[in-house]
Amino acid sequence: MENCLFCRIVSGEIPSNKVYEDDKVLAFRDISPQAPEHILVIPKQHFDSILDADPQTVGYMQSIVVKLARELGLDESGFRLVVNTGFDGMQSVMHLHMHVLGGRLMLWPPG
Repeated sequence: MENCLFCRIVSGEIPSNKVYEDDKVLAFRDISPQAPEHILVIPKQHFDSILDADPQTVGYMQSIVVKLARELGLDESGFRLVVNTGFDGMQSVMHLHMHVLGGRLMLWPPG
């Protein structure tokens, strides 16, 4: 999708601080991190949200989350995995993405 921010990142039109990439997904550091480690994992194929994605894509994204959590040392202390969906779910970019947040105690509500 030509106006999708994340599709433009996937194409290389907009730079990102990549931490992982393969033929199916891209993972990069969030530009407005909410934790010391804040990684976004996105499929290269555009899906508006998790509601539109096939289960194989979602499962593959989760496997990359586990890989990255281990590499970043978040498997020891823990992390939060967030998938915002739709307007009420506070999804700000209409391209499926998973937030991996860690490196500190994740209080609720955030703050």
